[in-house]
Amino acid sequence: MSAQRESWSARSGFIMAAIGSAVGLGNIWRFPYVSYENGGGAFFIPYLIALATAGFPLLFLDYVVGQRYKGAPPTAYRRMVKSAEGIGWWQVAVCTIIGIYYASVLSWAGSYTLFAFDQSWGEDTEGFFFNTYLQNASEMTLSYSSELLIGLVVVWAIVLFIMYGGIKKGVELSNKIFIPLLVVMFAILVGRAVTLPGATLGLDTFFAPNWEKMADPKVWLAAYGHVFFSMSIGFGIMVTYASYLKRNANLTGSGLVVGFANSSFELLAGIGIFSVLGFMAQASGVPVADVVKGGIGLAFIAFPKIISTMGDAGYIVGILFFASLTVAGITSMVSILQVPISAVQDKFGWSKNKSVTIVGLGSAIISIAMFGTKNAITFVDIIDNFANNIGIVLGAILSIIWVTWLNRGLLPKLINHINAISSVKVGFVWTFMLTVVTPLVLIVTLALSLQSLFKEGYGSYPTDVLFTYGWSVVIICAIVALLLPNIKGHKSHEE
Repeated sequence: MSAQRESWSARSGFIMAAIGSAVGLGNIWRFPYVSYENGGGAFFIPYLIALATAGFPLLFLDYVVGQRYKGAPPTAYRRMVKSAEGIGWWQVAVCTIIGIYYASVLSWAGSYTLFAFDQSWGEDTEGFFFNTYLQNASEMTLSYSSELLIGLVVVWAIVLFIMYGGIKKGVELSNKIFIPLLVVMFAILVGRAVTLPGATLGLDTFFAPNWEKMADPKVWLAAYGHVFFSMSIGFGIMVTYASYLKRNANLTGSGLVVGFANSSFELLAGIGIFSVLGFMAQASGVPVADVVKGGIGLAFIAFPKIISTMGDAGYIVGILFFASLTVAGITSMVSILQVPISAVQDKFGWSKNKSVTIVGLGSAIISIAMFGTKNAITFVDIIDNFANNIGIVLGAILSIIWVTWLNRGLLPKLINHINAISSVKVGFVWTFMLTVVTPLVLIVTLALSLQSLFKEGYGSYPTDVLFTYGWSVVIICAIVALLLPNIKGHKSHEE
């Protein structure tokens, strides 16, 4: 490579960045809803089992591959097994695609932070979000919204500014500022939420265990699925971050800190969100079940509606909620973009600035061109579904199969490497989880996703729209994975 590989200033910098990647929009709007849907308090059992049997095993694999082979996914996998470079490029393609649409949702959260100052969404929060703000078009159009364009430009400017700082002065520094800020803001938000009238009603709903649900395999799959997405594992981020670790860094100790910090934040989010939902239910005289939403609906429709009914407290809660979403999103976005930037640096020997300019600006232009339009929500919905349910899951399956099934001789080397430098040792249990439990769960998850897509499509979108913006994502990842290993790289990449 053209320059000495950067490294974190200390292990704490890596841990903070890894937590920043794991704690994102999904923790705040996805986990509370997923746990409520899948058995409430009882869901914590499959969730913790999924964390132990798949989350940590795969996280440790990502860490050891990145740290031992010192590279972004394509380089690290190729140094480990020559034929595995394509898997790394698949993960790079998935990250690039996620970064391109993630910026869009991040810009919405930023805009809503400003809207929260005077609650500009008014009475009809759904109409405001879809019609006034997104100006959602019923058919495919190339007309643009100046508000969406400005939001995207601001988001990309902030993210690229951080990326130009590099690992120490950009990624590490931004996480050291943003993660404590996020924790403080969210703690104040939760503290305020639990004192609202009706909060206990919401918390009873969130924690009430529905033990019958434990017999439903879908609940267990939901737990595994959520752990993969939530911990940023299996799609190149943790391999990349670990590649900047020093040789003797404690891998399993770091992994446990990151995993439990991520889960603690999710639990905090659940308490905060359901306290607010309980308030809403009591105020409108309906059961909590009637006001529960997940995802974009929770963040941009249900929450503004609740905030408007809180009087003066609503201004504080609204600003804190959307500012938390924005900050959590920025730290995740930085980690997503670091993967392709690091990959081209490794492969072509480009400088950091050249890599950031080509990858970052290229992604920004595509992102602004697509998501500044009045079809932004359609694009986000479809691309997110395909990138997550096929892109991430397939990338994780391939990485496990290559390392643990097709090249079994690698595992003892990786175990020795982890155990030589880590506080928590791994052995038979880790091997069993990684070779049997994790891949089987991922394969079943992927099979069910594909079956549902082939049988029912997705949403109510026409087939041609799904192909153009959904299946094409999978095709692009496959083309990148097949082509890039055959392109000659920088000589130090070819050692």
